[in-house]
Amino acid sequence: MRPKTSGRKLPPRMLARKKKLKSGAIWTGYYYNGRDEDGKRKEIPLGTDLHAAIRKWAELECKEVPPDASLMKYAFDQYERDILPKKAPSTQRENRLCLSQLRPVFDSAPIEAIRPQDVARYRDARSAPVRANREIALLSHVFNMAREWGFTKRDNPCRGVRKNREAPRDYYAEADVWDAVHAAAGQVVRDAMDLSYLSGQRPADVLKMSKHDIRNNELHVRQNKTRHVLRIRLYVDGQPTELGACVDRLLARPLQSMSGELICAERGQPLTMKMLRDRFEAAREAAAKGADKARKVDLAKRVRAFQFRDIRPKAASEMTSLDDASSLLGHTDKQITKRVYRRAGEVVKPTK
Repeated sequence: MRPKTSGRKLPPRMLARKKKLKSGAIWTGYYYNGRDEDGKRKEIPLGTDLHAAIRKWAELECKEVPPDASLMKYAFDQYERDILPKKAPSTQRENRLCLSQLRPVFDSAPIEAIRPQDVARYRDARSAPVRANREIALLSHVFNMAREWGFTKRDNPCRGVRKNREAPRDYYAEADVWDAVHAAAGQVVRDAMDLSYLSGQRPADVLKMSKHDIRNNELHVRQNKTRHVLRIRLYVDGQPTELGACVDRLLARPLQSMSGELICAERGQPLTMKMLRDRFEAAREAAAKGADKARKVDLAKRVRAFQFRDIRPKAASEMTSLDDASSLLGHTDKQITKRVYRRAGEVVKPTK
């Protein structure tokens, strides 16, 4: 066989083609030096990723994939390149935090060598049990994608691995806590609290609510997390609901957001999550200091534990009907509403 003139360090019958692009960058493509049905020479494209090309070469040659071409590192690389950019910015940040923990442990491991007990040992070694659950869930998704990409044919080693037990947050903002923070807050935070409570939506969904979402006396909401669509009634029998009255007040304010959001900052710009968090935390601390000054130690402690995200569970807890609460929150499973969001204890009668 004539010595290879292209890609001497590549496996037999694998070629590298290079060309200079207009941008000045060098493009490299890999090909398999094969034959067509008539026995004529034919170069089969293998792609531009060397390790993916080697895996395709191994398939065409009916050989085992070289170990250095099937490390988890390359699966993580492809996941970051092809999958992460398609996710929401907040999810990308979360996934990158998980990858920063996973990659030092699994990067150098051959994907075929990872076993369920390896994943379990990783879970047990992590000092943050809840974070470990998120990281294993991401590792499972990376492994599933790696199977689709041809890295391996093995079953997912994360399947069946027990997760750490998670206790859902059970904080309930009672009326005295709500009143204290609401009174200490500025108008922007009070508006956000009211709209969040009456609509039962997540903070991010509240901040994006716009006058353009109001049609036929209904507030249309497409939830960011689940893409679930809700139509929340603003009027019933010609009379405004409390949410309808709140929306009317917001629309009557002299200062309006130029892009139409119902909640806006003091200068009319749309309110961001950081802006809301900073303002809410300032109001919460002012309320707690007021309780301290009045020597209401227990109230001050409960106020400091109050987070804006607790408003959604408060709304679910204070609705009489579980079905109505589940529908308002956009849950398809009422048990999620009952187990995670209904945090106020049941009101019962005494023995006598």
